[in-house]
Amino acid sequence: MAISVLVINCGSSSIKYALISERREDRIYGLAENLGAADARIKGVTLGGEPLELSIPYADHAKALETLLARLANYHPQAIGHRVVHGGNITKAELLTPELVERIEAATPLAPLHNPAHLIGIEATMRLFPQLPQVAVFDTAFHQTMPEHAYRYALPKYLYTEHQVRRYGFHGTSHAYVTERASELAGNKNQGGWLSAHLGNGSSTCAVWNGHSVDTSMGMTPLEGVVMGTRSGDVDPSLHLFLASNLGWDIQKIDSMLNKESGLLGLSGLSNDMRTLVEASENGHEDATLAIEVFCYRLAKSLSALSCGLPRLDGLVFTGGIGENSAYVREKTLGYLSHFGLQFSKEKNDALARGSEGRIDNGTGPQIWVIPTDEEGRIAKETRQVIEPNA
Repeated sequence: MAISVLVINCGSSSIKYALISERREDRIYGLAENLGAADARIKGVTLGGEPLELSIPYADHAKALETLLARLANYHPQAIGHRVVHGGNITKAELLTPELVERIEAATPLAPLHNPAHLIGIEATMRLFPQLPQVAVFDTAFHQTMPEHAYRYALPKYLYTEHQVRRYGFHGTSHAYVTERASELAGNKNQGGWLSAHLGNGSSTCAVWNGHSVDTSMGMTPLEGVVMGTRSGDVDPSLHLFLASNLGWDIQKIDSMLNKESGLLGLSGLSNDMRTLVEASENGHEDATLAIEVFCYRLAKSLSALSCGLPRLDGLVFTGGIGENSAYVREKTLGYLSHFGLQFSKEKNDALARGSEGRIDNGTGPQIWVIPTDEEGRIAKETRQVIEPNA
């Protein structure tokens, strides 16, 4: 029988949580949001599917976790799994020890917005549940199987050897889950070549061969790669010099613009929400139309590029909020990939409702799947594998 795992994912002003047992329908989950503000609250779903909303004014991460953990203690979690965005060169999920916490701290310069929040969650749960085994599951770990020619930048070697400047990749738990699931549904678990598109406010692509990541679109940070909700994705590196020289911008202003004011929001001048943009485009909003076109073209371009890492292409998977729910984006993206022999079925694509899993090809050529991601479930699975390696 699978052990019950409490999954914690601390962001800069929020905490996602899920208590995961053997049966998915028994899952308890939710979000503590707006932490530090007057309207801080916990919203979630309790056992049995009942909604939960609890006001926790001005609560910080530690106070929110204390409140959450007190409510969940009655369910007796047997282990805790922490999502950690950046693990540097750590290759797999690991049991939390003082030494591992130091390594997570050491990776903070590579993820200054994420790792400090994760460390707050780790400190709080280790203090409140010292008797429970706790595991760190890293976004970057799945991509540590990339070959050197895929993860090295064409920069002076000392930047890599002395300062760890290289491509790491992110969304590893999502790419791992959906490609394993797709290959299993195709009848050959963790075999063959798969392309994965995790599309949301943060988006990335991945090439997976026989269950191992061989390349991915995000790099040293989550800014590299495809167009995202507010992130630019790839731009000319000399843009920084241009903006500094001609507009007088400092590096912090440039970084903020690329991460928070670009992507779909920057192109459209309207929103970072794809649903809003599709509706606006249908009503004649030209910049919304352009934002969608750029998003889909750059996505197809990235998938095409990553296919170079695969000896064979068996299928393509769409996941994430946009990937799972926007038939329009899927269709437009696949329109750029007809040279791969993808036989898209518009009827099947349009029929997939929110949260549904299914194929959207006509049964010939590489398979095309829409698979709702389950990052929390994957974190729980990897936590169990660390605690019960022979289970």
